[in-house]
Order: sequence, then structure tokens, then C-alpha cells
Amino acid sequence: MAVSVTAPRGLAGLAPPLRALVALVLRGEGRRLGEVGVVLSGDARLRQLNRQWRGIDRATDVISFAYDEAEADADSRPVGGDLVVSLDRVRAQARRYRVSEGAELARLVAHGTLHLCGHDHAKAAERTAMRARETKALCDARAVVRALDRALDAGARKRDAAIAPR
Repeated sequence: MAVSVTAPRGLAGLAPPLRALVALVLRGEGRRLGEVGVVLSGDARLRQLNRQWRGIDRATDVISFAYDEAEADADSRPVGGDLVVSLDRVRAQARRYRVSEGAELARLVAHGTLHLCGHDHAKAAERTAMRARETKALCDARAVVRALDRALDAGARKRDAAIAPR
């Protein structure tokens, strides 16, 4: 199966490490990869989706849509769904949490992938368990985070070169 990545112009280099990250998280959960789509967008799109699907009229950092939410035999079925991530939130939260943008993007994609596996964080115990799973996945994904940082830096250089006065 496959992970497809839709990214803004200049950020195509994010696709390989994001594919690797989704696969890594699923392996850590003992789950098989189905079809997973990762869409990198902005706050406006995330706000629209959050309002439409969750009834919350504000932007969010990541929203997950599982293709199959049935509980029966969940662990034996491949995981499939879509993740939509706000690059605006990635930038803002990276500054807020004092981490690189690649690290924050990895955290959000890992978080969304865990949601696709059926994990939630509505209750305190669920939050604790989900945070531990995120932390484990990110520890295992250090090389992926470095690759995300390199791709984001390259994309920023291309963007800056395109808008620089000549």
C-alpha cells in the first residue's frame, strides 16, 4: 500500500520522509499500512474542515479522517485515512515549543497517524497514553526529523529566492 503526500510548491522534498514517518509509526503500533494521504495546507483549510466535520470554528494543527472506523478486528486491518496538517500551525507551534519545524511537523503527523490507528485523547488517561506513543515514535524517527528539517530549509530557500528583488 502507499502513502501519498500533497504539499505546496517547493516542498516536494517532504514526501519521502513523511512516507517513512507514517510507516514507522504504524510499525511501532504493530499495524499494517493501507492507503494514507497526507495533505499539507494552511490554517484557512484546517479551519474549514474543523468547522465542517467537528463543529469547531477555529483552525487546528492536524485533523485525521480514518477510512474505516469499525472496531471489529481493527488490529488486523490495514490502517488507511487522510491527515491534513496546517503548515501555519507547524511554524507557530515550532516557535512556541522551541523545536524545529521538522520536529513539529513530525509530531503532528505522528499524532494524526495514531488517530488513524484508533487512539484518542479525550480523557486524561488517553492523553497520557497517546503522548507516550508520540514520544516513542519521535525518538525512533530522529533521522526522519532531520530529513524534514532539510526539506523545509530547502523549500524556504527556494521561496526566498523567488521573491528576492533582482
